Amino acid sequence: MSERILFITGKLAEKSLRRTLEGLNERTFDYEIRVLGVAIAALLTADMIKRRLADADGFDRVLLPGRCRGDTQALTAHFGVPFERGPEELKDLPRYFGMQGAMRELDRSDMLIFAELVDAPLGTIDDALARAAQYRADGADVIDIGCLPDTPFPHLEDLVGALKAAGYRVSVDSLVDEDLLRGGRAGADYLFSLSAKSLWIADEVPAIPILIGDEPTRLESLFATVDQFLTRDRPFYADAILDPIHYGFSESIVRYHALRARYPAIDIMMGIGNLSELTHADTLGINSLLLGLASELNVTGLLTTEVSGHCRSVVREIDLARRVMFAAREDSSPPRHIDEGLLALHERHPFPYDDTEIREFAGAVRDPNFRIQVSASGISIYNRDGLNVATDPYELFPRLAVEDDGSHAFYLGLELARAQIAWQLGKRYEQDEELKWGVVVPRAADDKQHFAAERSTLQARKRRRKSPPG
Repeated sequence: MSERILFITGKLAEKSLRRTLEGLNERTFDYEIRVLGVAIAALLTADMIKRRLADADGFDRVLLPGRCRGDTQALTAHFGVPFERGPEELKDLPRYFGMQGAMRELDRSDMLIFAELVDAPLGTIDDALARAAQYRADGADVIDIGCLPDTPFPHLEDLVGALKAAGYRVSVDSLVDEDLLRGGRAGADYLFSLSAKSLWIADEVPAIPILIGDEPTRLESLFATVDQFLTRDRPFYADAILDPIHYGFSESIVRYHALRARYPAIDIMMGIGNLSELTHADTLGINSLLLGLASELNVTGLLTTEVSGHCRSVVREIDLARRVMFAAREDSSPPRHIDEGLLALHERHPFPYDDTEIREFAGAVRDPNFRIQVSASGISIYNRDGLNVATDPYELFPRLAVEDDGSHAFYLGLELARAQIAWQLGKRYEQDEELKWGVVVPRAADDKQHFAAERSTLQARKRRRKSPPG
């Protein structure tokens, strides 16, 4: 027997909802649609539904608009049928019902992220702890203390101790043997980097070493270091060194491939800062591709930095990318239809409604409130007085008649600017919502239990309406 689902919506969305459901070729459920006396589905609340819905008898579950606010569990208890929110956009219903691939849990990865405190000798312990806290919040697993050549580091031991006391795993990164020895004795968990000439340090401290060749870009030199350390029967990482573009980048990829081919089971470290920091391009795409390469090579350690301003979100980016790539590898599939967080500038389906559908929505509006939608043709803004379409908000302003309402004009200016950016870049626009920038700009969790607090523009409009004329 087919599942029976009751869909609750508003008057303006009814036709679109019906068309979407009728177009679900793989649909395995029966349904009914009910409009509960509101034009805009997003304005429905759990309390309104409880008052206006006569019953839900004969249904296996009730699907509410994605932006419906209120306690769905209370509705479930009242009607005796499960209530749940659907997607925020009707055009996303196919994916919601698993007809375009179900969303994956991204709670697994086999790569550790080492986030470097660059120029640590020049900073204070408090500064380092604050930076470490941000790194950890963004997804880092290990805090790397970056030393400097020919620069005294009197507080190295104190910094290692402070980070360990705060619960961090710690690595020390230096070209100076004495720094590595001091860091290891202070309790560092990892040391960057040991070559064949400095392997003696590993005999003095228990820290896990990251191994390089005496000549870091010569593969045979790296192999010699690894072969020598393998006799110790201790954990380690081997690093083939990822070089910047036009300084041996492609050759370094060949080294990583050869390293994995020779040692199928060892842990491999890849430092990605040489590419992200020294390439002035958006880092999200760079890091996604690099993490795909790392996933194929079963790289288990990633060292990164956030020095240049354009690298400010690198740790968050590679944290999500490692999880996406792990899920894709588990599925033996390309990294698609897994998570949208690696899309920042563009979206796969930016314009859910076409011009014909928007004209239908506009034709049904009977109130003065402006609605804004974006299609491939441009920005549409409409109310009961008509529909206007343009690609430049300046073209729209003279048609809106809000010159004497400063707060409303400010609000519309903000929304139209967002809509223009969405149209220009090919992003999904939702009125009264910030644009989504993937993992690059974290978003606060959307509290569907409550309505958002009134913003200053709405408060100003209310005050204006209450003020006596003149």
